[in-house]
Amino acid sequence: MGRDLALIIPEIAVLLTAVGALIAEMLRRPRIALVVAVIGLFVATGLTLRLVGTDTTVFGGSFRIDTLSIWAKLILLPATVLTMLLARVDVGGSAREGTVYSLLCFATVGALVLAGAGDTMFLVLGTLLTGLATFALVAYPDTDPATEAAMKFFVFASVTTAIMIFGLSYWFGAAGSTLIADLPAMDKMPLAVILGFVAVVVGLGYKASLVPFHFWAPDAYEGAPLSIAAYLSVVPKVGALFALTQVVRDLPPETGWTVVIAGLAVLSMTYGYLAALVQDNVIRLLAYSSIAQSGYFLLGIVAVGASELALTSIILFAAAYAAMNLGAFAVAAATGRTLNDFSGLGRARPLMGIAMVIFLLSLVGIPPLAGFVGKFLLFAAAIDAQFTWLAVVAIVNTVLSLAVYLRIIVPMYRAGNMAPAAPDPWLGVVVITAFAATLIIGLAAQFFLV
Repeated sequence: MGRDLALIIPEIAVLLTAVGALIAEMLRRPRIALVVAVIGLFVATGLTLRLVGTDTTVFGGSFRIDTLSIWAKLILLPATVLTMLLARVDVGGSAREGTVYSLLCFATVGALVLAGAGDTMFLVLGTLLTGLATFALVAYPDTDPATEAAMKFFVFASVTTAIMIFGLSYWFGAAGSTLIADLPAMDKMPLAVILGFVAVVVGLGYKASLVPFHFWAPDAYEGAPLSIAAYLSVVPKVGALFALTQVVRDLPPETGWTVVIAGLAVLSMTYGYLAALVQDNVIRLLAYSSIAQSGYFLLGIVAVGASELALTSIILFAAAYAAMNLGAFAVAAATGRTLNDFSGLGRARPLMGIAMVIFLLSLVGIPPLAGFVGKFLLFAAAIDAQFTWLAVVAIVNTVLSLAVYLRIIVPMYRAGNMAPAAPDPWLGVVVITAFAATLIIGLAAQFFLV
């Protein structure tokens, strides 16, 4: 027991951080709640560093301490810190400010549980933890759009999670165990494998906003505080995609699950960018962009077990995606929610304009930025796994994505009436950090390869 607890010390630290932030809020000390949350997450990140290279399980194999779960912490904990700094701008001085910091920590615990899931019950627990916290975060503004978005989010989550739990009962019945490592025992029961897998894809696909389980995402992003939209686009999504990766590592390959994943990748990439092309609201545009980016993650997942590049590509793209997406949302927080708000940004605020161009070009996959390295490895993994056609579709969608992001970039350098102004200091920290990470991951990718 002592060994197992020592290996999950980072998760315990995040949980205690969430409780500490909640206590500070109960004492009406929101700034202390923020300090506790930020310090606690940094401490948890530091505790994770000593685990790098570990590959084991705890509590009878129900939770995995491996490359995926360790890098999930190294990516998602700093991403949550940046989200909190964004949230400070959104909710600073409001009546329940400290509650937001606490809920962000609780939701991150759920994402970490998903990323290290070695048991189907942890898939359920992680989904519920992230869901309950993010429902409240989306509804935080107490406005009609936020309430409507939170209700859609809640109803969709309830249905998809129920489907996942129902489907997992087939796996338990067929394998006689809830451990994901015992799934190969179902190799003679392909129907049970397929039914359970489809249910898991539904449950995790909604959280990762994969098409056709994405319908909640644009409304939730638009109705929620912008910092919460940024959080939804990164932390729960990466946690769910890492959980899906953990599942497929042990699925019998002859059941044909790769075809399902490849199909979802094509749907998500193509639909996401086509829908983004007609958006005038930047937040909805970024929402559809995040749907498309989820499709790219699936290129790595479809190659799990068939290519040595699969896990590396997923992890590196997750790090790149977190940096460039949070950076784009931070610039939007400093600028506005519509394309008209971006008119003249590059002229009036050159540094902010340059940062936004870098983030958007990285989302496209332009070298030498982080997004390029991540997508290049994903394409290579897919080709290595004999899914060359899928890589070709992804490359075509990458070209389409350039048209999407130019819809933001072009107005930025037109003549406009935007007055020069310094961004909020907290926003400045987020933009600078994300900008640096986007460049460093792209230029020094070899040091991040796992």
